Formats: sequence, C-alpha cells, structure tokens
Amino acid sequence: MRESGNFASASLPRHLVRGAVGFGSLAASVLLLPVTGPVSLLLAPVGLLALRGCPMCWTVGLVQTVSRGRLRRECRDGRCELRVAGDTGDTGASVNTANTGPVVPVGRAGAAPPADTGLDHFGRP
Repeated sequence: MRESGNFASASLPRHLVRGAVGFGSLAASVLLLPVTGPVSLLLAPVGLLALRGCPMCWTVGLVQTVSRGRLRRECRDGRCELRVAGDTGDTGASVNTANTGPVVPVGRAGAAPPADTGLDHFGRP
C-alpha cells in the first residue's frame, strides 16, 4: 500500500504515460459525447484512475517523482528543514552549489518565525 500523501510513480516515463492515459481518457470522454453519446462517459473513471484521483493529484505526483532522491525532509528539535540529499550540514546556510542546492527551511513546530535575516523567501540576499 502507498504511503498517505504520496502520489509519485516509480519512474518519470511511467508517470508521464499515466498522465497521457488519464488526460487523454478525460478529454475523449467529453469530446466523444456527440459521436457515441453517454457511453463515452465510461472513459472518465479510467482517466481519474490513471491520474490517481484528479489532475492536481497527478501534478503533485509529477513534482514528487522529479524530486525523489534529490530532496529530503529532516526534523530535529521541533525544527524541520528541506535538505538536498547528501547534505550533512547543521546550519540553514547554503551548501556547495556545485553538486547540491541551498537548504530551504520548511517550518518549525510550535516556534515563532525567525528574525529577519536579510534574505528573501527564496533564501537570496
């Protein structure tokens, strides 16, 4: 069984095929109405099943599939951060951008927002 909230596929090509089948079935179910009548609406559940519920679910899955293995969420002492895989630093500072990206804070459990650091919401000065 899939982990709750996880819409990612095993691979990007598999996810794109699911999207093509899903969106194609949804479009065909509507576009074929004048030709086949209500029978074409039988394609709608196929499309929704392929998209795992809705077009937004498929889009979230696409983002999860692309970022799988590149980002990980770490929580320590009530502070959660989104880190680039392979980064072992303790600070919220940028890491070596030659092979990884910056650390992006994603929230704190029960804590007030941090003081102004002079950085915008993307972590840039």
